[in-house]
Amino acid sequence: MKKYYCFFKLRFATGLQYRMASVTALTTQLIWGLMECLAYKAIAEASGDNLPMNYSSIVTYIWLKEAFLVLVNTWASDNDLFAMIANGNISYELCRPVSIYSMWFSRVFGARIAEALMRCIPVLLCAFLMPEPYKMTLPVNGVSFLLFLVTLFLALGITVTFIMLVFMLCFFTISPQGWRMVLTGAVDFLSGNIIPLPFFPKKYLFFVEISPFAYMQNVPFRIYSGDLAGGEIYQCILRQIFWLVTLMILGVVLWKQAEKRVVVQGG
Repeated sequence: MKKYYCFFKLRFATGLQYRMASVTALTTQLIWGLMECLAYKAIAEASGDNLPMNYSSIVTYIWLKEAFLVLVNTWASDNDLFAMIANGNISYELCRPVSIYSMWFSRVFGARIAEALMRCIPVLLCAFLMPEPYKMTLPVNGVSFLLFLVTLFLALGITVTFIMLVFMLCFFTISPQGWRMVLTGAVDFLSGNIIPLPFFPKKYLFFVEISPFAYMQNVPFRIYSGDLAGGEIYQCILRQIFWLVTLMILGVVLWKQAEKRVVVQGG
């Protein structure tokens, strides 16, 4: 376990070095978040506030999504790992006396936390300083905030285990681009990153909610904004734990299969 903690710590420290990239991304995220707030404001006014979420919850959801963008999205994967699989450098990783799955999991986990720490605080400060009605609100109570933190950590775990599945699937293809484009694009939509899941048609929402994607960013952000409350929260936490364990087992099994038939490509 100590060696995997070292991989986590090393990647965490590396991620903290890219401060200027985080500052540049901060401007983009603030502008994009404000554009979304304005778009939903126009929709709310046109529909007479007849929306599946109240406008204040939508605004808070948007700012949380921007603040924790690198924490729970699937498209920002570690390009170095994809390159290792494609160019043959995976052979060096196979020589290490460690589990590839555990080592890469630690790397991805550490990198995401480091980048999120650098970005979330400035975004949240700016969101709380926005004028009404584009201002982010505080959680309804302390319990909601604690549940938000718990579910956010579980959402991060689900996201990383899903990304590990994508890595493992790339061992069975010549290029990783196909799996990346199809899977991450679909998850980006189905996890509530494009639009919050309550806006989905009811007949389709059922199928989304039985998938692991609904338990990524959708759950913690809706808990914080007050759109998700009561016993439904604890049901979501149990489903998050289920999907976290399930995806991790699938990833390990897939790696065991890939390990037996891995073909080193490139030079």
